[in-house]
Amino acid sequence: MSGEKYISRLIVPAFWSIHRDICQGRYVHYWLKGGRGSGKSSFISLEIILGMIGDENANAVVLRKVANSLRNSVFEQLWWAICQLGVEQFWERKVSIPELVYKKSGQRIVFHGMDDPRRIKSVKFQKGYCKYIWFEEVDEFLGAGEIRTINQSLMRGGDGFTVFYSFNPPKSQQNWVNQQLMQVRLDTRIHHSTYLDMPEEWLGRGFLAEANHMKTACEELYRHEYLGEAIGSGAEVFRNLEIREILDEEIAEFTHINQGLDWGYAVDPLHYTVNHYDNKKRRLYVFFEIQKAGMSNREIAEKILEEDIRQCEIICDSAEPKSIAELCEYGIRATGAKKGPGSISFGMRWLRGLEKITIDPRRCPNTAREFSAYSFEGDGRGGWKDRFPDRDNHAIDAVRYSCQNVMHCVKVR
Repeated sequence: MSGEKYISRLIVPAFWSIHRDICQGRYVHYWLKGGRGSGKSSFISLEIILGMIGDENANAVVLRKVANSLRNSVFEQLWWAICQLGVEQFWERKVSIPELVYKKSGQRIVFHGMDDPRRIKSVKFQKGYCKYIWFEEVDEFLGAGEIRTINQSLMRGGDGFTVFYSFNPPKSQQNWVNQQLMQVRLDTRIHHSTYLDMPEEWLGRGFLAEANHMKTACEELYRHEYLGEAIGSGAEVFRNLEIREILDEEIAEFTHINQGLDWGYAVDPLHYTVNHYDNKKRRLYVFFEIQKAGMSNREIAEKILEEDIRQCEIICDSAEPKSIAELCEYGIRATGAKKGPGSISFGMRWLRGLEKITIDPRRCPNTAREFSAYSFEGDGRGGWKDRFPDRDNHAIDAVRYSCQNVMHCVKVR
């Protein structure tokens, strides 16, 4: 069997495109998420071993939050990859350290827990550099700041890095990992897989029987544990979100355009939104935003006009009538939102009652972040307060204002 065919046998079709991207060096950061048995750790281990064999200057650092979980997880996973590739005679297995060494060149795979973050600075390689970094169960780490510090320590002395992040998505969209996935970067690819992408013989009858039982017994847990979905903690206000790219072709067909603006106050940012409402399907598509602190009324007017958005009436927070009048002087069709007792609750329930709110995270990162993280506050008794929090909601308020004139098109549920 040729090398290419042999590798294709080990890498299942769900991972072929990401394998090609890694071979071509298209991205630096690869976030691989999924449920149980989704093959992400197997794929990463194969990629690291293949990459090191093909590049004599490549070394790897594999990390987990707790050191004592390394030996029975990622260490054994990488040894599995070595054995599957049939090259175990060329590798030295140091269990007590733990460490794996490619005998031919002295390249190393070192394993670190982050019990003591200072130790990561002491990682040195006699030959080459740390080309591969793997954060296994990345959701166990403290947050994006800790990850960034580790990468800054390791991504030195070479040209071309590949950083893997593998995890089962936490339930809550507020979790820092789920929020991180909405930070669109050109050097990053996100991949999702499930056990349904894996060959049945890899999983075994026992695994499949458990998955099928869970699917029948508790579909919500099945979606989280086996399909790797962030099903929510129960506190999320908006459970009708779809965070995905909205294509230019879709936007060209949008006809019912809404525009809204929430003023910034002191350090709070101003937020301007553009969206399309599909009355028949009861779906909202948010595809443009401007969010910035410290913008003058002239600056926001110039920015709106230069974007060449199909102009319609912009519904603004009516708390600043002078600012609304000033926008009108600059050529913006601005008007104040109608407010009254219960207007906030009505607007929020209208948004919650839509079939779907689709938000493009690349075009509207702040809107995607706010809507997905917006949650009810705890009541101290294990439940939730029956009111909408007035915090971190600039984009939400702007969207609510923008839809004022279409809110009566559907019944609030």
